Amino acid sequence: MTTAAQSGFGTDTLRRGIEADTAAGLVALYADDAELRVVDRNTQPSHPKVLRGRDEIAAMLEDVYSRDMTHSLEACVVQGDHAAYCESCRYPDGVRVLSESMLTLRDGKITGQTMIQAWDE
Repeated sequence: MTTAAQSGFGTDTLRRGIEADTAAGLVALYADDAELRVVDRNTQPSHPKVLRGRDEIAAMLEDVYSRDMTHSLEACVVQGDHAAYCESCRYPDGVRVLSESMLTLRDGKITGQTMIQAWDE
C-alpha cells in the first residue's frame, strides 16, 4: 500500500495548488479517474453533484478560479492514503465561502473527494 507520505502529497503541495491564481496546480493533484462529490444547499447529500474524471473536475475548478476571489488553506491533515482539509474563500465584496473536504489518495494523486461547502447569502 502506498502512503501519502511516500507519494509526495502533502499540506505544502495542497496549499500551493489551492492558493494559486489558476486551477492548474490543483488540477494536477487529481488522478485521471478521480471522482468529486459536492454537497451544498443546491446539491444535497441524497443527490450530490458528482464529477467523474480529471477533465470534469478541471472544468469546475477552472470556473471557480476564473472568479475574482482569494483561496486559503486553513487546515490540512494527511494520514496514510487519506487527507482532510478546510478551505476558506473570499470575494472582494466580503462574501465568504467555506468548504471541508475528505480525500482518498493513490500514488500521490487524489482519487476521491467529498466536499461540503457553504457560503454567505
